[in-house]
Amino acid sequence: MIPQVERRPPDTVMRLSRLGSFHQSRISFMRVLLRRLASEKWCFDAPKWSINEKGFGHAVYTVHGPERSYSLVAFAHDLPANLRSDRVIAEAWDCTFTLHDGIPTELDIDRLQENVPLQESGRVSNSELTLSRANRSVRLWDYVVESLANGNQPDIEKLNDVGYLMRTTAVYGSGKFGAADRCDISNRDELRNPFQVEMLTVYLIRCFVMDLVEHMAQVKGGDTAVKLDADIRRSMGIGNSTGLGMAPFLVHHPTLLNAWIMARETALARVRAVTNVPLQIFNQMEVHLKRALQNALNWNSQHDIQKPKIKKLCEELATTLVKFNDLHSEVYPWDALYCWAEKNTCEDTQEQIVSAIFEPYPELVDNLADCMYIDETEHFKIDASGTTNQLKVQIEENYAWALKTDYATDKEQARFWYVSEAKLEPRLGERYKEDGADLEQPLAIARDVSSLYSNLKVDQHLAEYLLANPEHRHIIRRIQLSNKFPYSEVRDNLLNSKMLPIDMLRCKLSFFGATKFDPRSDRWVRICLFKNAPFPHELTDADNWSYGTSLC
Repeated sequence: MIPQVERRPPDTVMRLSRLGSFHQSRISFMRVLLRRLASEKWCFDAPKWSINEKGFGHAVYTVHGPERSYSLVAFAHDLPANLRSDRVIAEAWDCTFTLHDGIPTELDIDRLQENVPLQESGRVSNSELTLSRANRSVRLWDYVVESLANGNQPDIEKLNDVGYLMRTTAVYGSGKFGAADRCDISNRDELRNPFQVEMLTVYLIRCFVMDLVEHMAQVKGGDTAVKLDADIRRSMGIGNSTGLGMAPFLVHHPTLLNAWIMARETALARVRAVTNVPLQIFNQMEVHLKRALQNALNWNSQHDIQKPKIKKLCEELATTLVKFNDLHSEVYPWDALYCWAEKNTCEDTQEQIVSAIFEPYPELVDNLADCMYIDETEHFKIDASGTTNQLKVQIEENYAWALKTDYATDKEQARFWYVSEAKLEPRLGERYKEDGADLEQPLAIARDVSSLYSNLKVDQHLAEYLLANPEHRHIIRRIQLSNKFPYSEVRDNLLNSKMLPIDMLRCKLSFFGATKFDPRSDRWVRICLFKNAPFPHELTDADNWSYGTSLC
């Protein structure tokens, strides 16, 4: 049994403000993926490169594992400037992609060429696992091509302001637009953990993008052109623009959310229980905290909410490094550091410290990634054998936070969630200003729990109550799940006028491994994935690339 302190309670962890302060960590999905690729010695090749002198055409990148191969099929297009958009309603992109299950034939490529560039308007098959698209960061793209063509390396500070040369606007999987269903591939060891096909897709897109920019520089500069310096190349990730379409995921998948948070909280509980830390580990931890500070210093945003948060994070991480020197005399230094942070820093800094203290402890943390998958169907059935009084007790124990709110006030029911008819994407409406509340999605968990609680007037068999009140089935299922899965519920009112959907986005994206969160409003955010990650020819069994290697 691995020693651990008590895990943080759900009332502390599952608030939107804290979930919206999470950072990437050792158990983020893209780091889990790269550890596997390295430890199992997956091989990479690019068997097809049919990109012309204008940068248009297609390419194939294949990764070979112990049992299977997967291939990114990439298409580069001629995109007029007036059609370039990060919005989901866009109909044309600089590049489009699919991840093919195996090695595509020429017939497969012909089929994909007719469909993948159309994205939602086309269809792929169950031989494809994802569908994606990306646009250039035009100003930075042209600058890098020009620099390399002239035999010069681009300025690293200018690159770090953005962090990527292309950004994806969607990476679809799990059966969308004809792709293979998640249940068809979840029994594969390499894809069992969450979002591994999506992360593999983005990793291979990054390889293609860096090859494409060097190709364009070579075309333009000829013998004068140079390739990107290896360190500069590694510093470039893949950007992503993510909006409201991702936000409801955490609500729709309560048992999966619990698995993710439980793994993270268990990792923290284990590391806080570590005692008698050798000097070598102290030195490693100091390096990780310095890298986290450097990342914060390089983190740019124009958003009025995010800018002061970044400034405070930088100040408090600098203070943390000073405090760090006092920890050598502590018996439980990481517990002491966390307790100090809880009293003296904001949630953003606390959660950055949580991620940082995982870093020197792969033996305590990494195996928890294998606990982040769950078969959600096993827990879908409602147990109707109890009574409504028992149900009321469960509500009082696990949903006291939901019962404290008066949902009759306008501010507590200011919003409603619905699905856009045009794009079949989740959207957030203003209840008292817009039409459509009659199409509201069942995401008002707090309000619905309160409504159910008020409706439980007399004690009766739960089966009898459900027959008479089937509209409460979805919420009763969640209440029962909360008994077994303490971190399954976001403990805030998702209809409140001040609720920030970007908090839900950041929570999920932190588990992907995202950095450089840059909200563009309260409803969509730009991020960076795989920044500083090794390329295929650089993969080893090490996992020491988060936030890069440069120090303050």
